[in-house]
Amino acid sequence: MLGVMMSARHFGKTCLAFLSLVTTQINSMTTMSTFSVQWSHLRMMTEKKEIIDGQQRLTTLMLLLRAFYNKLGHIQDTRSVKMKEGIEKCIWRANGFGEYNKDDLKIDSEVATDNDKDEFLDILKNGDAAGKHSKYALNFRYFEKGIDIFLSHYPSYFAYFPLRILNNCVLLPIEAESQDTALRIFSTLNDRGKPLSDADIFKAQFYKYYSSLGKKDDFIAIWKNLEVIASEVFHPISGTPLDELFTRYMYYERALQGNKSSTTESLRKFYEKNNYELFKKESTLENLVRLAHFWQDVNNQDEERFSIRILKCLFVLNYAPNGMWTYFVSVFFMHFHDDNDELEEENFFHFLNRIIGFIWAYAITNPGVNSLRTPVFAEMVNIVNGTDVTFNNFLFDETRFRAQFSNYVFSNNRAITKSMITWWAYTFANQPLLSLENTFDIEHIFPRNRQQKENSLKNPYSLEMLGNKSLLERRINIRASDYCFVDKTKYYMGAKLPKDRKKAQTLPN
Repeated sequence: MLGVMMSARHFGKTCLAFLSLVTTQINSMTTMSTFSVQWSHLRMMTEKKEIIDGQQRLTTLMLLLRAFYNKLGHIQDTRSVKMKEGIEKCIWRANGFGEYNKDDLKIDSEVATDNDKDEFLDILKNGDAAGKHSKYALNFRYFEKGIDIFLSHYPSYFAYFPLRILNNCVLLPIEAESQDTALRIFSTLNDRGKPLSDADIFKAQFYKYYSSLGKKDDFIAIWKNLEVIASEVFHPISGTPLDELFTRYMYYERALQGNKSSTTESLRKFYEKNNYELFKKESTLENLVRLAHFWQDVNNQDEERFSIRILKCLFVLNYAPNGMWTYFVSVFFMHFHDDNDELEEENFFHFLNRIIGFIWAYAITNPGVNSLRTPVFAEMVNIVNGTDVTFNNFLFDETRFRAQFSNYVFSNNRAITKSMITWWAYTFANQPLLSLENTFDIEHIFPRNRQQKENSLKNPYSLEMLGNKSLLERRINIRASDYCFVDKTKYYMGAKLPKDRKKAQTLPN
């Protein structure tokens, strides 16, 4: 019994490529030649084998054989009957009398979020794709059409096509003792297909657990909703949106374990411990959903959930010099949320202001996200132990910090520069909350190009001082970038810029 377990990665043009590969190899070989369709699987305690790599090839081959079987059904000569019997052995299981039951397939699909898997199984059972709209149905109809064309052009050679596939196409299984080994093989051999993400692996583990509880359908519905939320909220540089959600949750579980080590293992290595023990707890999925909704509301700047002052802090953190704050806030939320998934306002506000101050200062004294791991990981453990975040073991020397800050060059290519300007903007009580959807750039109040042309600043180093910089929407920044400050101010207040930049002084007061 073959079980397609890991993920559904549909194939559009793949069936054309597969058929072309088969026909090319058949045409180029002798009667005794063979070619292989390689796939790897995980051996289970039962007779079932979980397919890790080769899902597309195997499902495509099964659809092709079923299409041949349909066509051979109308041909009753001896050779055609034998070919039908050969195909039956590939698709269906026989009872003790050698009779094949078309409802007893040799392949099953247990892909958690494949909406079309039922159509795939139904096509294999009944050989009919009418009224079906899945990728499997489209590919099956493609094969039927291709077989009809082949039969009309080469009727005398038609019998050789399925014969060669049955006799010369060899399924080459690579058997693994554990899922980790199977996935390592998959990563090595998978040079054409889309690689499995960590979330794909975790989904399979969750699916098996909830299936054992009789809650398979409930899990599928929850997982689909998680995918939608994650795609909306998370946009990681590498990995998938769901990988990012699992990463943020990992730091909470890591803190519960009391792990302060600055060395972090990979996402998959962390969750696979004790045979994926965390995925055998219903609370894990519940926590992931809870955390996803929290970040969704942060991303949407939900004023019903958060006060304006909290949203302003979160906006400032969105421009942090690195992303460590997202893990920090995730741990805080997971520990302190109440039964309604709310956080106590004053406690959360105090926490956000404290981590802003520390992360901003640390970016100047100890630049780089790796340096931040030691103090932050230690405070994550303090959070889950009910201790206030104080950074007592990582306090700054005031005299030394003032000297470092005074001598620091806040150039635009340093992430902390935009971070500082964003924080400074929100020290003013009348600064309204800005939208996270807008893109802001650093605006030089006294333009760099003007300084290069006029050389009018007494101290040229003041050009890169924080006092000469501000956040500005990209569209406005581009259009007003080289105007003098008095004209920029008018434009910011709504006046129109003249088309001729030499006439900048003609702007109305």
